[in-house]
Amino acid sequence: MLRQVTPGRYDAYEALLHALADGQVWMLLWHGQAGSPDAQYGNMEVDGLGYAPCVTSAQELAASGWNRAHEVISGHDIARALYPDRWGIWLNPHAPGGGVGIPWADLRRIATGLDRMPAGPLRLSEPAIEIPQFYALLTQNAHRTTAVRSLRRAWVQPALGSPYLAIGLDLYDTSQSSVDSVHAMMRQSIAAVPDGLPVSTVAMSDAYDPVTMWLRANTRPFYDRDAHVAPQPGGGGYGYPN
Repeated sequence: MLRQVTPGRYDAYEALLHALADGQVWMLLWHGQAGSPDAQYGNMEVDGLGYAPCVTSAQELAASGWNRAHEVISGHDIARALYPDRWGIWLNPHAPGGGVGIPWADLRRIATGLDRMPAGPLRLSEPAIEIPQFYALLTQNAHRTTAVRSLRRAWVQPALGSPYLAIGLDLYDTSQSSVDSVHAMMRQSIAAVPDGLPVSTVAMSDAYDPVTMWLRANTRPFYDRDAHVAPQPGGGGYGYPN
């Protein structure tokens, strides 16, 4: 699978992620032994991102010439361990061509479920589709749902799969009652979405979600409870720019 991963072959890369999620890797230890408190993975940096080097089999371990300790761990477990600190893994860096890097954002997908999150790289933009009835109903329902602070929106085009509308949910708290009320809000609002238009939601509190990060950096809320309750002089209402 590694040999099939080339620039633009997102299908091959996605197949590699699925194999990694179900398989295991041989992590190269720079210090210590597997299971010891002082065990420390190796590290490398590529294009400003950090990676821990590893190999994909005992045969590749022998071919690499690595003479320090190593740790065999499942792909799911290493993904769960590394992505919160924004570390990826680099598979078979000794191989011809330099191997393949799996950045932390894709380790997060492995850790949380590949089929639950869109395949990157994502193309993100302001939605161009005109659906004023949906936005009006969603805004109305959001104002009645006291857990909602603000709402944002993005058009998401995954590397694989259909594009969709993402709604960013900024909540005052994430208690179960608040989450349930927001689920009810979305169910009531989705009736105004045209047939065939996929809609998803992201939590604005998620520090790792690429859609959330884009929304925070590039958009203003289309619903903002604070702006609705106490509009600023010259404000655009509901968080819209003038």
